[in-house]
Amino acid sequence: MGKYRDLAEKIVANVGGKENINSLTHCITRLRFKLKDEEKADENVLNNMDGVVTVMKSGGQFQVVIGNHVPNVYEDVVDVAGLGTSTASDDQDETKGFFNKLIDLLSGCFQPFLGAMSACGMMKGFNALFLYLGWYAAGSGTDLFMTATGDSIYYFMPVVIGLTAARKFKVREFTGLVIGAALVYPTIQAAALEAGQPIMTLFSNTILESPVYIRIFGLPIIANNYTSSVVPVILVIWFASYVQKLAQRVIPEIVQTFLVPFFTILISVFFGFFVIGPVITFLTNLLGAGFTSLYEFSPTVMSVVVGFFWQPLVIFGLHWSLVPLAIMNLSTIGSDTILAASFAASFAQTAVVLAMFFKLKDKKLKQLAIPAFISGIFGVTEPAIYGLTLPKKKPFLISMIGAAVGSVVTAFFGAKYFVLGGLGIFGFINHIDTATNDISGMIGQFVAAAVAMVFSFVVTMLFWKDDSVVKEIDDIQEAPSEKTLQEVVTAPVEGQVMPLSTATDKAFAEGLLGKGVLIHPSKGEVVAPFDGTVVTLFPTKHAIGLVSDNGLELLIHIGLNTVELNGQYFEAFVKQGDKIKKGDKLVTFDKDAIAAAGYKVETPVIITNSSDYQEIIEKSDSDSDGELLIALP
Repeated sequence: MGKYRDLAEKIVANVGGKENINSLTHCITRLRFKLKDEEKADENVLNNMDGVVTVMKSGGQFQVVIGNHVPNVYEDVVDVAGLGTSTASDDQDETKGFFNKLIDLLSGCFQPFLGAMSACGMMKGFNALFLYLGWYAAGSGTDLFMTATGDSIYYFMPVVIGLTAARKFKVREFTGLVIGAALVYPTIQAAALEAGQPIMTLFSNTILESPVYIRIFGLPIIANNYTSSVVPVILVIWFASYVQKLAQRVIPEIVQTFLVPFFTILISVFFGFFVIGPVITFLTNLLGAGFTSLYEFSPTVMSVVVGFFWQPLVIFGLHWSLVPLAIMNLSTIGSDTILAASFAASFAQTAVVLAMFFKLKDKKLKQLAIPAFISGIFGVTEPAIYGLTLPKKKPFLISMIGAAVGSVVTAFFGAKYFVLGGLGIFGFINHIDTATNDISGMIGQFVAAAVAMVFSFVVTMLFWKDDSVVKEIDDIQEAPSEKTLQEVVTAPVEGQVMPLSTATDKAFAEGLLGKGVLIHPSKGEVVAPFDGTVVTLFPTKHAIGLVSDNGLELLIHIGLNTVELNGQYFEAFVKQGDKIKKGDKLVTFDKDAIAAAGYKVETPVIITNSSDYQEIIEKSDSDSDGELLIALP
């Protein structure tokens, strides 16, 4: 029985069990799982588990950061999970399917700000309620404050998603934020440009007809509205990830800090306006033409189709293809059946969330369901969709079916929109005939909403099961560390020394593995920073662990994710267990070849037993000559 078997058993249990492990490898500090279903892993439990530093997701891997003793933990995990010495070769992620990958991507982009989005949704709902009750007047300062606060995250959605999508695609976070901000710049939106005269029209007299109001670098740009959108910014950030990788390969490191973001932002934003915008516009026009033809064929069939697909259309921002048709109907015949057909969708979504509230085991998701339900009542369903139903998949499908069922009732009663008014419970009055004061349409929508809600609630309660398991943490005993003496660490690598907080990898930057510094190497050679012993030399030679004669434990990690190079461009001159003297050559590496392969060569130098010292003096923001770290007992 291994020393870390208890820890290994709890790790295996909290990554979803051994049946959920597709493959397992490890580097110098972390276990790198490829899981069949990452939703089955309990990040909260793992993050709070004694013996685990943190949990990270990167490059399709579920990474559990352990520390220097990860090889020993790895052996026990392999034994507990019954993986043997080799791991499975099949990659579940490759066969996951486009739809599931897309849902996982969208959910991942929204997860970090679901709480704030729910709060803003409630703000929008309460503002509508207070206006209806006459507590303050429309257009008043209070109304403006409530509207600005509630609309903020929705209006500037591309800015927020620009940040979270950048994390998903490994783009610099503020680069992603700037790209999102550029997309929502007010005067470049279609709503602003259409106030002027077009300079030309593309695809005249076709369903793809598109007026052009501006040129960028001499090229015609088809206008589009990016505010409140989701998919366009995700596509642009995805494109930006490739631009950034290319820029990092060709731009010298000394100027990468500003030139990589410069070219990434410039090229990617242009790509958004020149390619993504027109594609969205063309799809919108095609859908609009398709729904027009469907309406001419059968209004009832069109009603069911709109009800069923309304929420997916909203996710992709393609519901705008129907709004112009609705406005045209209101202006020409005084009523519209298209938006009326979509009315039950928000109620179906809200009912599903209510059912999920009663069945969810995860306390955090259960708490999220409450504000999502409240905002859903007022027609704001984004918190429900992105936080609850879409990540779980089946509840989202149930809400789509429930919306379609409600739209059948809408068609049966012949309910129509007569004004473009409120959403959710404040949308019922939109169906009162303003010419005759006939309320039959409103009554029909009451019935449609009720049917959609009852259907969605009952089906969710009967056919959806929350498979997540909430686990408790047991105490894990760790071997006590020995007190060490004062130690001076000289620079093991020549180059520019920076604060560890500037490291790209979160586990290093946040000091989770210990205190230290970051070196940007100017020479591809690692030498011994003190007299001691080589305690760990990873097979790929990208990382080496040392312990000084006085007991200081040091990790030197060459590059970011360079474990993936499998030892290429690295050469070791020592082996595990060797005694070393200060200045001995330990490892050499080809920093230029590593950078050309698309990997950062930044090198964290970490004192992994930092807690054994009262103070560690870090000499950063300088060139690496002389003392690098001083550990005081």
